[in-house]
Amino acid sequence: MRTHIAVIGGGIGGLCLAQGLHGKGVDVAVFERDRTPSDRLQGYRVHIDPQGARALRQCLPEPLWRTFLATTGHGGQDFGFLTEQLGQLLLVETPPDAEHYSVSRITLRQVLLSGLEEVVRFGKKYERYERNADGTTTLHFADGSTCVADIVVGADGGTSRVRRQYLPHAERVDTGITTVAGKFPLTPRTRGLIAPRLADGPNMILPPPGFGMFCAPHDVAEAVGEIGRTEQEGALMDNNSSYILWAVGASAERFPGGLARMPGEELRATVSGLVATWHPDLRRLVELSDPDTVSLLPIRTSVPVEAWEPSTITLLGDAIHSMTPMRGIGANIALRDAALLCAALDDGTVEAIGRYEQEMRQYGFAAVRDSLKAAQSFVSDRRLARMGFKAFLRTAARFPGLREKAFA
Repeated sequence: MRTHIAVIGGGIGGLCLAQGLHGKGVDVAVFERDRTPSDRLQGYRVHIDPQGARALRQCLPEPLWRTFLATTGHGGQDFGFLTEQLGQLLLVETPPDAEHYSVSRITLRQVLLSGLEEVVRFGKKYERYERNADGTTTLHFADGSTCVADIVVGADGGTSRVRRQYLPHAERVDTGITTVAGKFPLTPRTRGLIAPRLADGPNMILPPPGFGMFCAPHDVAEAVGEIGRTEQEGALMDNNSSYILWAVGASAERFPGGLARMPGEELRATVSGLVATWHPDLRRLVELSDPDTVSLLPIRTSVPVEAWEPSTITLLGDAIHSMTPMRGIGANIALRDAALLCAALDDGTVEAIGRYEQEMRQYGFAAVRDSLKAAQSFVSDRRLARMGFKAFLRTAARFPGLREKAFA
């Protein structure tokens, strides 16, 4: 087959790009290794910040943007810094008019797939590409099929095969940090078992050095209702439940051996042991989570690379700037890539792709560095540094000017 633009990978960034291109009438095809749209029914909440929201709105048709709004959670976005005994160190308030959304990763992908039935090819496991004399690229897939494309976009995640062939020197490395995450169900009964702050918004828990905990609600109880829901929106909401995502991280050596082979129930028990002296409400988050939702998340990061010569092959999202989840910005950076690349592909020239890559490298790798720094601080063994950070947070809580400057 032949297509003008081929997108390898049907994740958040690749599908957002495809929505934007398809809406402009561009000949685009997405090649996704999953066999069906329902193969990837797993994952946690995604925080969409104002930047990510702008990118989505630019790329989605208006009806689909409204569907996105109707399927998001709208709980509080004020960010709390707490001790392991739930002492409040600082609460960073978010402006009420800022566009912050909590969305199920599963639901967001379903929204992004809507209307792309003729664009996304499932069951297409990408293997390699070949450059042709006429400037086109031939893509090869595991089932023996091929596709000739004028422009190829690698959106195939942190283990990107496109990147490995195109930029073999671009590395992705293990940070030495391990995280276990799970979902505490939010129901009328369970809300009464925990402190309100845990369900009111995201929180960073600062226990003794060597460990860190993050938790954030995905609360659909307050999802947008004023605009009314279509049948499609209602179906998406049926698969969208309320919960608090929690994640406990530490350096790999602080966890017992064999973690990778543990089922969810054993992972939950392991984390319960690590937090045994923490506030009972934090222990409940872990202990009352369904073990099927508890999983191991090794933390990896890309290594920033110098500029490369632009061509008709390019990359977006985790395929080029994979980052740790500690700042919760990976999906938003991928969406920003998608909107920027969509605009650059209006003329489809190598020069326009080069301009996209120049800007993407700047903000993308800056996010990688910031995210890695946050991850290292999250599990730092440095007692004085942890104490100093807590003291700074308490000071910022007393002086609004310092708080606003530090967390602008």
